[in-house]
Amino acid sequence: MKPGGEAAALHALVRGRVQGVGYRWFAENTARELGIKGGVRNLRNGNVEVIAEGPRNILGQFLEMLREGPYGGDVAEVEEAWTVSSGAFDNFEIWPTR
Repeated sequence: MKPGGEAAALHALVRGRVQGVGYRWFAENTARELGIKGGVRNLRNGNVEVIAEGPRNILGQFLEMLREGPYGGDVAEVEEAWTVSSGAFDNFEIWPTR
């Protein structure tokens, strides 16, 4: 077993005042510090989408940080879904708006 638990994937939809406040940059830097792979993007409806893969325990820490968000943001809700890691990502990056 890897440190931090078995590999998993987290899909999170973040709602609140999360665009125009550096949320994607915050998520990218936090993920890279934790060694998580995947990406983050703004959605046209004002939400932010995060797809992340890594050890389940580390992803749990990441999720808690996503709920806090950056200074100046206001996270109202984080909808989470857990699946099996695909291993499809090489790093964590900011993706284009969808």
